[in-house]
Amino acid sequence: MRRMRKAWWIGLVWLLLLTGGCSARKQEPPMPEEGSFAVYYLNTGMTRMVPVGYQAQEAETDGLIQELYDRLVNVPADLDCKSPLSAKTELQRFQLESNVLYLYFDASYMLMGSDQEILCRAALTKTLTQIPGVEFINIYSGEQPLMDSYGNPVGMLAAGDFIDAFSDVNAFEKSELTLYFADAEGLGLVEEKREVMHSTNTSMERLVVEQLLEGPKIEGCQATIPPETKILNLSVTDNVCYLNFDGAFLANSLGGREELPIYSIVNSLTQLNTVNRVQFSVNGSPNVMFRDVLSLDTLFEQNMDYVIGGR
Repeated sequence: MRRMRKAWWIGLVWLLLLTGGCSARKQEPPMPEEGSFAVYYLNTGMTRMVPVGYQAQEAETDGLIQELYDRLVNVPADLDCKSPLSAKTELQRFQLESNVLYLYFDASYMLMGSDQEILCRAALTKTLTQIPGVEFINIYSGEQPLMDSYGNPVGMLAAGDFIDAFSDVNAFEKSELTLYFADAEGLGLVEEKREVMHSTNTSMERLVVEQLLEGPKIEGCQATIPPETKILNLSVTDNVCYLNFDGAFLANSLGGREELPIYSIVNSLTQLNTVNRVQFSVNGSPNVMFRDVLSLDTLFEQNMDYVIGGR
């Protein structure tokens, strides 16, 4: 049975990073009693799941699926918790085939940040696989299978894919990154400091590029890389970061200065001590013209002239 790949590993180690759960305004969240279900919400910091006991009313399977999903989305007023799903995300339909529950969300499901999405799929899985006859779930977004950050289908998810404890406290860490995104007009780069909790199995160079793919979190800025772009390969040798994207990287619609997406990446990566220069390639080839004006067949160095107020 397929298990989730490295993209969800961060979510696994986050589940018990901190002790306790979401706090209640009136009382502590009730733990599930025998014969009831555990509905998995997120704490207010959106860093871990917390099970809250719930006595379902429906007995028929489809009705029970809908009831638990509705409970997951609509957090009780007396709990200081958050739903794992974005308020903009809509479940269009679901279908149970054999022991697999297929959940079909609209395309806005993929607008969640990767951290929240990892916890969301865990909460959905652990909540809904408690229903008799449901052993796995399979998530779709915009009629397309959910993909991990490497472009591979996540596939079927089981409750056992998500651990509730993790003994190696050195398997994760929090890092502060310096990222550069385009300003509103696409004429310059704006610095954003971002704290990220991540698996120590993920290289800092890959983490930087993945965070650039997520886009800015400060107002008045634009992403510089198309979000559908996939990292085909990334390696570092002698302080040169070799970065290989798929063809979606070239479908860049950012207006303004043509070089801005390149130096958004270069300036972000060269904030790391391990990187001095960046070599780009697309589908394995560096012999590519970016936006018809800039050859990628070169080693790019940091250039802070593109940064608004840059040093």
